[in-house]
Amino acid sequence: MVTATREKIIHTPNELEAYRERLSKKNKQNARSVRVCIGTGCAAKGSRRLFELFCEAAAQTASGNGGDSEVPGRAVVIESKHVGCHGLCELGPIVVIEPGEILYHSVEEPDVAEIFRETILGGRVVERLLYEDPKTGKRAKTPVEIPFYNVQKRIVLQQNGRIDPTDIDDYIAVGGYSSLAKALSSMTAEEVIDQVDEAGLRGRGGGGFPTARKWRSCRSVPLSDGIRYLICNGDEGDPGAFMDRSVMEGNPHSVLEGMIIGAYAVGASQGYIYVRNEYPLAVEHLKLAIDQARKIGVLGENILGSGFSFDIRINRGGGAFVCGESTALMASLEGRAGEPRAKYIHTVESGLNGRPTVLNNVETWANIPAIIGRGASEFSSIGTGNSKGTKVFSLVGKITNTGLVEVPMGITLRRIIEEIGGGVKDGKAFKAVQTGGPSGGCIPAEHLDAAVDFDELTRLGSMMGSGGMIVMDEDTCMVNVAKYFLGFLRSESCGKCTPCREGIAQMLAILERISRGEGDPADLEKLETLAELLTEGSLCALGKTAANPILSTLRYFRGEYEEHIRNQRCPAKECKGLFIYQIDPETCTGCGICRKNCPVKAITGERKQPHVIDQGLCTKCNTCFEKCPFGAINKV
Repeated sequence: MVTATREKIIHTPNELEAYRERLSKKNKQNARSVRVCIGTGCAAKGSRRLFELFCEAAAQTASGNGGDSEVPGRAVVIESKHVGCHGLCELGPIVVIEPGEILYHSVEEPDVAEIFRETILGGRVVERLLYEDPKTGKRAKTPVEIPFYNVQKRIVLQQNGRIDPTDIDDYIAVGGYSSLAKALSSMTAEEVIDQVDEAGLRGRGGGGFPTARKWRSCRSVPLSDGIRYLICNGDEGDPGAFMDRSVMEGNPHSVLEGMIIGAYAVGASQGYIYVRNEYPLAVEHLKLAIDQARKIGVLGENILGSGFSFDIRINRGGGAFVCGESTALMASLEGRAGEPRAKYIHTVESGLNGRPTVLNNVETWANIPAIIGRGASEFSSIGTGNSKGTKVFSLVGKITNTGLVEVPMGITLRRIIEEIGGGVKDGKAFKAVQTGGPSGGCIPAEHLDAAVDFDELTRLGSMMGSGGMIVMDEDTCMVNVAKYFLGFLRSESCGKCTPCREGIAQMLAILERISRGEGDPADLEKLETLAELLTEGSLCALGKTAANPILSTLRYFRGEYEEHIRNQRCPAKECKGLFIYQIDPETCTGCGICRKNCPVKAITGERKQPHVIDQGLCTKCNTCFEKCPFGAINKV
């Protein structure tokens, strides 16, 4: 790494390009490499130990051939590197071998020796570790052969899984900081903003506000001292979301480069990255990236000899969801309680410390180097009329391939769920997909062919949000879904304004009554009235959008609410007390497992004879359903 091995600082764009050329020549040597994912998902499955084992194996063969070689007598150069999230989290740990970009999944410690012997040294493929298409049974050697990857369009995630996030040399070798050099050496600040404007980039943090308009407004504010601030919002708080975390962990320099270019464009001298304290690996990699960027000369004083100076520091948030809101985040940075303020004064005019401030999220900043480097036209050629480029989503829930995906704007929900995600798990029927986090809505099967862009998702009663996408199957109760998100928002509301503080609590109380079978037909009208009051009267976006889960589920699944209220029945059989357990006498073998495990002795029956549940004693604890090995317990 740069901080440990080199004291030389690059002073000009030409020196940066010369250094990149030297790195490229070095990488073109006849080398074999193994890339091990250490993103949070794979690391949880033991990938860090895999990396250590590959390093040990490489060290043992460093002095000789150790296996077959294309050139007799030449030692094999073996490089082991850890990389960020590949995206296919469901099948981690992921290991990729070069040359050939052979992808192995679900790798375990005993597999390391075989991979090293057969593939790295012998050039042979370990078939059992390749991806197998569940529909065709065909095995895929490389990512481009796997539907999960080949449907995607990667800009922000292009280098995730390819470069070592802890080594700036890896980033520079693939073109890193060339966009910064271009901006500082051949573009004015106005020209940079114009390029972002022509690209049509909209903020990826949830609101979808045009990025260039925000930058231009901040730059145009007259100041006597010229102090402006730049902030990267890494406070990703949506349940099930891990897009920004994966970018910060896997390619932190892309975020830094975007921020430095943005700072040059708006005239900012100090930047902040506000990161959730629950993201320790992201914080570690960002800290290291900042130190390396300062050391090499692309961050700090007189960057690349341009006369422009800018620095970045990291601030860690305490986990408050409301601090994802711009003014609450800035209040937290100032050392105050993370509470939003009214928006009659925009933060681009008076933000952090009362100064003009630009705030964008991680994904927005990571798009900037691609726009400046490749040109606005290439970026704007992707997507739809008002939604350009790509969007990163965390695809989770009742889906076969959970993971991190980046898709072109305008792709349909169906393609994401069925082609990339592999469809709903266990052959269940698709019911809905929730987008936009707790403030988003649930979209049913009838709209699966809708385009994924800012305007279309809003029209359907949801939103793009920061990029969470939760898939639900036929066994999901939509009343329960709305109750879950309202419960989350109630606990995360700062309580500053009455509509949000009291409105969410009242709506949640109604949902809880309905889910217990104690609802009243008038409750649905009350929910809609409260939703309108909440939307109109709340101070910030948390309250203004809090009703979306209720409004969207009422819009598309009203019959499910009515079943809970009128018939005290949960069609999805999730709400306790609104369904019963019965034993199918045709399936029951009389094994007695359910009877032995029932905590209230509600099940009776002779051995090898069908058993029966006493509904008067049954507490609906679900134990019998979980324990029956034959699937003889039904929810009705």
